[in-house]
This record gives sequence, structure tokens and C-alpha cells, in this order.
Amino acid sequence: MNEITHPALNAQTLVDLITSRRTIHMYKDQAIAQEVIEEAVFAAHQAPNHKLTWPWRFTLIGPETKAQINELAMKMKATNGPLEGAQLELFNQKRVYPQLMVVSQTVSADPRQSKEDYAAVSCAIQNFSLALAAHGIGSKWSTGSMTRHQLAYELSEIDQSTEEIVGFIWFGYPAKVPSPKRPDLSEVFRSTP
Repeated sequence: MNEITHPALNAQTLVDLITSRRTIHMYKDQAIAQEVIEEAVFAAHQAPNHKLTWPWRFTLIGPETKAQINELAMKMKATNGPLEGAQLELFNQKRVYPQLMVVSQTVSADPRQSKEDYAAVSCAIQNFSLALAAHGIGSKWSTGSMTRHQLAYELSEIDQSTEEIVGFIWFGYPAKVPSPKRPDLSEVFRSTP
């Protein structure tokens, strides 16, 4: 039997990385090396996927396009009027510094395969986030109406007939790390005889 070993990584280190990863909302103005981004995409590409469909696609958004996506997000958020004052400041703090990766999934005509592919893309996003976290970089997976907006597809240069946006992954060095309270393990874990 072949055993996969990773000498630089032990189980406790992996668990520590998983348990310390957080969704980050506020970022520092600090550049991320391209090699780190590519390493995180490589880690994402190692995710399991049913029938080896490799359904994930990663699109790194440049500064000009990011500004346009931010403008679209602001317009969508301001449905009850323009963002002003503290609300506008908070919006800008959350989006001004980080990098942006758009993650999409290849379209499948088979609903079962599409569900399997979504699960695989979710695993790839987790791998991506953990690989970034190993470098002290935080991330946030954003979903919602932006993932369905026609202009978001156009700005990201994603063909809606062949790919579906799963999420916008904001990432950067954290300015603030939240500490959410998780439910007790007994509330989410059970076993059968």
C-alpha cells in the first residue's frame, strides 16, 4: 500500500490551520506575491471532484476591473439610496485593499453532475483559502446577487453559457480578525450504532 506523506506538515498543524482560518472583512494595504496566489490556485486544483470533471475556473481580477466590480457592488447595495457617511466608509474599508478572485464552475446539463461539481468547487475554494491562510492571508467568499449579475460576468470575462460564477473571493492580509462563537460540537456531530 502506498502511503502519502508530507514531512513538513503534521496533523496538528493542519487542524491548527483549519481552526484558525477566518472570514476576513477588513484588510491591510499590503501586496501579495504572485507566487503565493499561484500556489493557492495550485492547492485549489487538488480538490476532489466526481468523475474528474475539473469544474473550477479561477479568474484573478486586475485593479481596473476590481474598481468596476466595486462600483457595481455599490450600486447593487444602494437599492434604497446612495451609500453615505459611515455606510460608505465601511463599504470602502471592506473592498479597497484586497485582491479579488472570481471562482466559477463549468456548466453541466446534468443536474446531478452540476450538484457534484458545485461541491467540488466548494472544496477547491476551501483549499484556496487554507493555502492563503498558511501565508497569513485572509479571505472572504462572497455570493449573492452579484454572482448572477450579467455585468459581473462581462467584467470578469466569463461566458455565462459555459460557466457559472460561484463566488467572489476577496483576499489580503487581515487588518482585523473576527472571533465568531461556533456551536458546540455536540450540536453538529452524531453517530449511529
